[in-house]
Amino acid sequence: MNLRAQLRKALWKKATNVDFFSQQLYTHIVLQAIFNLYYLRKRYRNVLNLSFENEHIKSLGNYRYIYFVLLCTMKFESVTIKDIAQQLNLSTSTVSRALRGSYEISDETKNLVLEYAKKINYRPNPIALSLKERRSHTIGIVVPEIANSFFSQAINGMESIAYKSGYHVSISQSHESFERELSNVEHMAYRSVDGLLISVSAETSDFTHLQALHDRGLPIVFFDRIVDQIDTYKVVCDNFKGAYDATTHLIAQGFKNIAHISSAEHLFITRKRLEGYKKALEDHKIPFRQELVRFCNHGGMATEEVEQAVASLFNEKKKPDAILSAGDRITTVMLATIKKQKKVNKKLAYIGFSNSDLTDMFSPSLSVVRQPAFEIGQTAMELLIKMIESKRPITQFETKIMESKIIIKESSEG
Repeated sequence: MNLRAQLRKALWKKATNVDFFSQQLYTHIVLQAIFNLYYLRKRYRNVLNLSFENEHIKSLGNYRYIYFVLLCTMKFESVTIKDIAQQLNLSTSTVSRALRGSYEISDETKNLVLEYAKKINYRPNPIALSLKERRSHTIGIVVPEIANSFFSQAINGMESIAYKSGYHVSISQSHESFERELSNVEHMAYRSVDGLLISVSAETSDFTHLQALHDRGLPIVFFDRIVDQIDTYKVVCDNFKGAYDATTHLIAQGFKNIAHISSAEHLFITRKRLEGYKKALEDHKIPFRQELVRFCNHGGMATEEVEQAVASLFNEKKKPDAILSAGDRITTVMLATIKKQKKVNKKLAYIGFSNSDLTDMFSPSLSVVRQPAFEIGQTAMELLIKMIESKRPITQFETKIMESKIIIKESSEG
């Protein structure tokens, strides 16, 4: 038995009220402690003062520093079923069955094992469990940007369902980059996540990386920026109605030259919002003008892209008197740009898709189309877990469409 194993055994004995120092280890312990004590004592003074209220550690007296140094310098090794079996004089198979609540084990033995496991804070090895069950109990989430209010709220909804169901989440950001999205998805698949929730990046127009994983059986649910080509569950808000209602509101306020700034043209949500905008104009006998529409291929992540879109709108002969912006990031950058634009009409009205809680702090306060991001996240996670835990492959899917709502403030008043 090497020194590390001997130290571990000695510490284990102390935890179970057996003599802590054996004569054989005393010299090794003192030498290692002296070597480390000078460097660690000042650094960990507060920890030492706080961490030695335990009666067993108190009983060590001046040796408590040596004990602490050992804990700091030893490699962490978690308690195993084998350790429990040795301490209780049971077989590892009996302990394993008792921890699982097997009917083959008596109540007396189960209680003995469970009480002892709780006493020593035993936790099952997640790697061993994943190998045995062929499940990692981890769900991958890929979003364009966590700082985006919509996506942060959606993630909160996802986590609320995941943890209740015994899953952890692994979150990554594409930052509106196809290459980064591809790398993130491949990494999560390599790490054997049980399923994937994804809102694709503004750059993503090739979905073969996602189709390949779907074909191999990885459960995937799309939310917000969904992919038509892949047959699976999808969760979105009613983008058509949100844009339609926002445009109709601007028209009702007396605005006729309404511009529209949106994300990458190929995205599903961009198409739906554009359709809603055009339909509202059509229903109110206002001609659609292509020159009043701008697309931002990086979803607002490239500030200069939005700035150029706004500037170009006000270089038109017939300038807009109102703007509908279709995205959190685009809306924020658009407002900052408008403040700096000298050519902008002071009576310009605007309304944007945004889930930010700070819209009242703008001057004027911002009218918004607010999406049920938290509920979208919850629903997407529930559908994914349904796919993961289904005993048979699911072949019939649906797209869940959730209602958005318009919150009218000062920025869209006529």
